[in-house]
Amino acid sequence: MTTAQRPTTAMVLAAGLGTRMRPLTDTMPKPLVPLAGRAMLDHVLDRLAAAGINKAVVNVHYLADKIEQHLNGRTAPEIAISDERGVLLETGGGVVRALPLLGTAPFVIHNSDSVWIERDVPNLVRLLDSWDSARMDSLMLIAPTNSSLGYDGRGDFHLASDGTVQRRATDATAPYVFAGVSIINPARFANETERPFSLNLIWDRAIAAGRAFAIPLDGLWMHVGTPEALDEANDAIANAQGQSL
Repeated sequence: MTTAQRPTTAMVLAAGLGTRMRPLTDTMPKPLVPLAGRAMLDHVLDRLAAAGINKAVVNVHYLADKIEQHLNGRTAPEIAISDERGVLLETGGGVVRALPLLGTAPFVIHNSDSVWIERDVPNLVRLLDSWDSARMDSLMLIAPTNSSLGYDGRGDFHLASDGTVQRRATDATAPYVFAGVSIINPARFANETERPFSLNLIWDRAIAAGRAFAIPLDGLWMHVGTPEALDEANDAIANAQGQSL
């Protein structure tokens, strides 16, 4: 992939209500909940900046003022706010609202609570280096279900030898779970209106077209959805012996 093709902009999804993280989120938005001594949102933004992302669009809804205040003065990456105070647009609708700030080139979409312990080459760098606009409309980071911390679901995807993904069948299991980070071609949002809908709609269309790909995460992905899972993640980080988030 040439440098010109490599995405340099990201959408950070930070507008959720964080209900499963209560009581911590009664007065604090989930992206600001501390993990290893820093807000989860800061871990995400640091990772994006280190991977060469120059601009991050952060959407806000619940306790939006606190997120905006927290981000004041941050310059790496450059921050733009997509305001969803009036209506929660879910993941897909949130991206549609932010498209004027994101531009027309492919961009990263990163959940604000997606965290992992790295191993060798940073996973976001691996994802960006794997992007190929000629073949892909979506490229996801996926994690093994059997070795992820705090996850006990059925998984989301099967990964083929050519790197394409397929969803698991209803009531079946799959070896990989979505790790909360992807790259998307904004053309996939053509003709979409600003309304609440899930990114799953966009991914399913890319899967049907044979243009949805994924790479497996190298490291330990942590599903930090509850206060108990947060404690487990903090313990895992403390025991990681120098490995970084």
